[in-house]
Amino acid sequence: MKPLLITNARLLDPATGLDAIGAILIEGGRIASLTGAPAEGIEVLDAGGACLSPGLVDMRASIGEPGAEHRETIASAAQAAAAGGITTIAVLPDTEPTLDDPALIEFVIRRGEATGSLTLIPYGAATKHCAGKDLSEYGLLREAGAAGFSDGSKAIGSARIMRLALSYARAFGAMIVQHPEDPSLAGSGSATEGELATRLGLPGMPAAAEAIMVARDVALARLTGGHVHFGHVSTGAALEHIRAAKAEGLRVTCDTAPPYFDLNETAIGDYRTYAKLTPPLRCEEDRLAVVAALADGTIDAIASDHQPRDADDKRLPFAQAAAGGVGLATLLGITLARVHGGDLTLLNALGLMTNRPAALLGLASGRLAVGAPADLCLFWPDRAWQVKAGALPGKAQNSPFDGRALEGRVMATFKAGRQVFRA
Repeated sequence: MKPLLITNARLLDPATGLDAIGAILIEGGRIASLTGAPAEGIEVLDAGGACLSPGLVDMRASIGEPGAEHRETIASAAQAAAAGGITTIAVLPDTEPTLDDPALIEFVIRRGEATGSLTLIPYGAATKHCAGKDLSEYGLLREAGAAGFSDGSKAIGSARIMRLALSYARAFGAMIVQHPEDPSLAGSGSATEGELATRLGLPGMPAAAEAIMVARDVALARLTGGHVHFGHVSTGAALEHIRAAKAEGLRVTCDTAPPYFDLNETAIGDYRTYAKLTPPLRCEEDRLAVVAALADGTIDAIASDHQPRDADDKRLPFAQAAAGGVGLATLLGITLARVHGGDLTLLNALGLMTNRPAALLGLASGRLAVGAPADLCLFWPDRAWQVKAGALPGKAQNSPFDGRALEGRVMATFKAGRQVFRA
């Protein structure tokens, strides 16, 4: 592959604060220089002033394969990720079979490599079969390439098991990624408990179920010295516990997902199942609390929380429909809405999707640095488009943002210096 020089680009690197018009030279799949001029034997791409950032690092997504390829395959997820500027995904382990065997961790990594456009970093199952009872073999899973340990969309409900998991993972320098929801309190709720759920006749789930689990696991992090990471945090009360834990110096981090800072519970409308998510959409006060926590640094990363479902999963009464929404293709656009709204700077927003999640995952990607992988996202921050379920890249189409008008579109994605997507 010939060296590639991308010129006339607005270079954006949240890790260093770089924001300047310039050029970037790519050789051998890595960034060779942050300067350069056209020369013989070098392919030149004029970016036309578009923004060039590190490829997005998505630290929380589900993929149907293995076991639910009817919903989505790794290949179809790679297509959607490339269209969204995502070059690395940390994959949840609650597949069929669960990723509690080193061979399965290696399988997912190899399947990601085979796409040529996406690096997959699997989480190992925190407990065998993600059943919450017996710990998996963390040492073997870590050696096989596990980024950390989680039971995916299931909370580790037992305090004793969570204590053991935090202690065990600490020995391998790994974090436990928790779905913050007290299962005994959440029950079979399908919408956030309150006036709207009551009016629609839906079983409610108290928002306190999230804060209670976060408070418990903060106490366990203090007890064990382990690293707990809370996924898709959605309530102000939970964020207050996390903010206090960070101030105390505990190893506590968290991410959120675009639905929780762009939508509130009214998006479920009259039983709109595409907006049935886990955790469920919250009240407007909680949405604003998530936006504030993004701005003040309490939240460490923005993840897609991608959960593919097929049509039959959603064509059911609201209470019976499967929870979850796709988010790979819309991750950048929805996050940029907070930039256009004045809540985040462009560099801060990109940092939440590049170098900050990369650091949590222990990756060298997510930055524009000489010698770093040439995983890049070229985008126009103001170019308008509309989310249309049925026309999104990839196999799954269950977007909670269906019909949403956005500003911010990916024009090209590069993996190891090779262009893998072009709008």
